[in-house]
Amino acid sequence: MDYIEISKKTVEDCITEACAQLMVTSDNLDYEVISTGSTGFLGLNVKPAIIRARVKSDETKNVEKKTTLEEQIESKVKEQAEKKAAVKLEKTEENITEVTNTNSNVTEEKEITYSFDHEFITKAKEFLSKVFGAMNMKVDINAKYNLTDKVLEIDLSGNEMGVLIGKRGQTLDSLQYLISLVVNRDSEDYIHVKVDTENYRDRRKATLENLAKNIAYKVRKNRQSVSLEPMNPYERRIIHSALQADKYVTTHSEGEEPFRRVVVTLKK
Repeated sequence: MDYIEISKKTVEDCITEACAQLMVTSDNLDYEVISTGSTGFLGLNVKPAIIRARVKSDETKNVEKKTTLEEQIESKVKEQAEKKAAVKLEKTEENITEVTNTNSNVTEEKEITYSFDHEFITKAKEFLSKVFGAMNMKVDINAKYNLTDKVLEIDLSGNEMGVLIGKRGQTLDSLQYLISLVVNRDSEDYIHVKVDTENYRDRRKATLENLAKNIAYKVRKNRQSVSLEPMNPYERRIIHSALQADKYVTTHSEGEEPFRRVVVTLKK
């Protein structure tokens, strides 16, 4: 990833802004200080601090192969979307977050039943085998179907998982969307699909929660709202949930999919 240049009043402000733009925590930020800035004398000759920053990442390898895979997946998304005009949409992230938090303390644990030999698993594996075969990628596919909640859970493993994850999980999300189209094509009930690899979903969740805290601190300090980059509904819910109990800031979403984003504002 190329460096971006950030100019703010102080180096600390530059780092905070870089974390916000790149959507990472400070420990995952690779940066160098170009200028520490100067407060000048009597308000004259004030100079801002400047840093160059980028994300610390191992996912930059195999860039050409990743690009090819993403192009193939985008093509398949369009092809499948034409065959399936519409897919049932989940409730908005705000409503789901509200219901989840309202009932989180009163919901009893329920026994979940899994199936490891189901038609949905067969459909998903056949589709993924064709995709990975076309890309000459060797990927192990482990899947189970949650009969209780109607959720198909798929875990992928192999030597090139960074390629499958893609930038901020976009390639993984595309695969998840495609599989959802495949398994729901002839299904009477809507089947949710979750695709993961190398525990990426949990790691991404932790990163977003840390980002939410950093942004909340920035909003409190500068007393100005901050608009995050566009996210999918799942990631927006993480931000909403992470800051729901915050005494000083509140969150809401703005824009239309796929450019809908979370805005963090100071409470009145």
